[in-house]
Amino acid sequence: MTTTLAPRRERAVLWLLALTQFTVIMDFMVMMPLAPQLMQAFDASAARVSGAVSAYAWCAGLSGLLAATYIDRFDRKRMLLTVFLFFNLSNLACALAPDFHLLVLSRAFAGMTGGVLGAIVMSIIGDVIPQQRRGEATGIVMMSFSMAAIAGVPLGVMLGAHFGWQMPFYLLVVFSMVIWFAGMRLLPSLSEHIGSATPLSRVLPELAGLFTVGAHLRAFLLSFVTMLSGMLVIPFISPVLVGNLGVSPANVSWVYMCGGLATLFSSRLIGVWSDRAGKHRVFRCVALFSTLPILTVTHLPQWPLLALMAFFPFFMVSLSGRTVPLQALLTTIPAPHKRGAFLSANAALQQVGTGLGALLGGLLIHTDAAGHITGYGNNGLLASCGTLFAVWWVGRVQGAPEPLATRSPA
Repeated sequence: MTTTLAPRRERAVLWLLALTQFTVIMDFMVMMPLAPQLMQAFDASAARVSGAVSAYAWCAGLSGLLAATYIDRFDRKRMLLTVFLFFNLSNLACALAPDFHLLVLSRAFAGMTGGVLGAIVMSIIGDVIPQQRRGEATGIVMMSFSMAAIAGVPLGVMLGAHFGWQMPFYLLVVFSMVIWFAGMRLLPSLSEHIGSATPLSRVLPELAGLFTVGAHLRAFLLSFVTMLSGMLVIPFISPVLVGNLGVSPANVSWVYMCGGLATLFSSRLIGVWSDRAGKHRVFRCVALFSTLPILTVTHLPQWPLLALMAFFPFFMVSLSGRTVPLQALLTTIPAPHKRGAFLSANAALQQVGTGLGALLGGLLIHTDAAGHITGYGNNGLLASCGTLFAVWWVGRVQGAPEPLATRSPA
């Protein structure tokens, strides 16, 4: 069940979804390079700050699971705009938080909204893009990761370094409202899936039923392990660069910017590659390659800033690149009228993997009296093992052919 859009409208919708995801990803990513400033502002350890990241993920997982009971009952446009507005309020709450406890609560609120937004975005892609072009479409939307790394996170870190850690969240509030008003105008109404929505009396049994289908469970496990392996490493990069290698918080933004600039080109190329060569094959290639930069970043010697800037693109291209074929593959698993519910449940499990990865990673590392992070190498070894499992397991995740029903271009 695919709604056909005119080419220009389709492109505009994809970029709007990319910008929406940009705000969600920046909101999540900016906490990591801000970690040294948050540690100083609230007298918190690296493990405690990773707990704030974990709180976001746990709440995102819970809200995503609950969203599976209602996400397919409403117009996609209305759902996106409503949840996005609450997400914006969560960023305002983060900026105004006077202490660490309220910051954690605000991050939990952000997780409750941000976790649902990702599922809505992927549901819209499934509704408007034919299956044979979803790799490229997913690559375009996944460029939001690149935009966040190139512009959002570095700008946020610089603003945080000069004007306080709250400034990135104020920036997100302003930018998100601009995107929200654009969405009011550009997004078409997407309600064809409602006619075959599950009756209310069957909502909870159908939700439980998502976890009884073998194809679903295999896809869920793949998503969970992929996210967990990445989050064992990602939240601690900035504290390691600052604490172990002596990189200033302001210069961390240059490292992220170099990585993001590379993914700006790689995401779409990997999406096109996955459409042509097959999503399974591309996932295996990129994920297998990602073990090399994972092991490198978790065993970094005393490199100068320029060497770090040259290396970081390999890390970010591989970590973000394996997500492109994965997300495109996931849209092919469920029936169209269950797509939103399936992707919400999957997003919930991804967030659980994110939270568990951040929590477990925080338990494996320690901060000594000199402020150095120890034990990070163990995170890399565990993340590599999880990645190798995903490379093997993806062969068991198979999408079903989808009949395409179209209507006149909107």
